[in-house]
Amino acid sequence: MRAPITLSLHVPNFNYPGVPPEAIFEKLVEIATTAESSGFSGLTVMDHLHQIPGIGPRTNHMFEGNVMLGALAGRTSRLNLGLLVGGVMYRNPALLAKMTTSLDVISGGRAILGLGAAWFEEEHRAYGFDFPPLRERFEHLEDALQIARLMFTEDEPSFTGKHHSISNVLNNPRPLRGDIPIMVGGSGERKTLRLVAKYADACNVFGDVEQVKHLMGVLDGHCADVGRDPSEITRTRMAPVFIDPDDAAARRKFEASGTDPRRAAMALAGGPERIAEGVQKLRDAGIEGLTISLPDVHDTGLVRLAGETIAPLVA
Repeated sequence: MRAPITLSLHVPNFNYPGVPPEAIFEKLVEIATTAESSGFSGLTVMDHLHQIPGIGPRTNHMFEGNVMLGALAGRTSRLNLGLLVGGVMYRNPALLAKMTTSLDVISGGRAILGLGAAWFEEEHRAYGFDFPPLRERFEHLEDALQIARLMFTEDEPSFTGKHHSISNVLNNPRPLRGDIPIMVGGSGERKTLRLVAKYADACNVFGDVEQVKHLMGVLDGHCADVGRDPSEITRTRMAPVFIDPDDAAARRKFEASGTDPRRAAMALAGGPERIAEGVQKLRDAGIEGLTISLPDVHDTGLVRLAGETIAPLVA
């Protein structure tokens, strides 16, 4: 099934000026409902347990993502909700499929399953999770993708993979749409995009416009190899967005952000007109949906401005 992703707000940070821990959730509700009313189609949170480099200090606040999504499901009505993306080593894949189905039912059919091979070794070590070599993590990911689809679509499936299995597993109640969209995150050309072609309903890639064009061609090639119609896959990209009614002010925020070169290459910075130009370039490169992060996401006026600027361009 096509993933209903046009414009999603990604929230990777939970430390906001003047917001103590006991008020964080209500602030997130304010952010989410503002996004919902200004054109966003979805909201995602990270699947991390420590804050990651490039976003904030290691000791910053971090929530278990599925719990947070379940709570936000009860306070929103239209946003699609998911992890960007779930780390495959953090949970038994059958349990994750059950958790995602529970979110789907709670939210009235708005869950999206995001999955990736996981990368943050320090976090795995801290929590005692296995962190095998990348090749093996991709084997776990392929097992998890197959198990999830079976549990979303079949009544009592069994499956034996390289690392994980299910036996006459029940997943009742069923997903409300008969299935749940699956997104695989990452830009790996040989493995990640091939798994997208074989199993996923959406990809979420990184890179500048030229890299995105290249990756879309790679994905088309994998689809041809596995006999998949490439139009079945929703193509999305991450984009840090520095927006302000004043173009110069937005550019100054971007320049002062200290954003690392990789993220800087993906950023959109400026007033609404400049942001729109950047979005159109991504659309021309083959991107159908955007997942954006806002450094000042606690400023709901900027959340609204971003939604009202970008949503009409990707609807």
